[in-house]
Amino acid sequence: MDSRQFNLKNVRPEISKATINDNMSKDERFQNLVLRPIIKFQNDLLIEVFKNYITKHKAVFYDLSLEKRILYIENAIQKDMKLRNSMKGMVIGLFTVEEYLLYIQNSSALNKRMMNIVKERLLSNIQLFEKPEFLEAV
Repeated sequence: MDSRQFNLKNVRPEISKATINDNMSKDERFQNLVLRPIIKFQNDLLIEVFKNYITKHKAVFYDLSLEKRILYIENAIQKDMKLRNSMKGMVIGLFTVEEYLLYIQNSSALNKRMMNIVKERLLSNIQLFEKPEFLEAV
């Protein structure tokens, strides 16, 4: 195993809840073995990227109700291609060559899975998306 492949796999967190069995599809297996660990590893960076996204879009996010904030995150991940591509790049960049070759066989479906996991991560950390001055006072 080359050092890049070894180092990439070695740095990923283990996800104890990720089930792997013979009955799962290739996409689901890829999701649980590759996407989930990488996205968990990149969590802090993804959060900072989204905080920057909020700022770059005139911080209207901060004036929204919780329900509207959820919709804002979902829409941003779904419809803003620049944000999507940036976040996809943060995940794909941590693939091994072997994983990339698997990924390109069904990238459309895997991108959908990837962005759903990223969206769920952002939503589960929604409390971190507060106005910066509120966070500093704590």
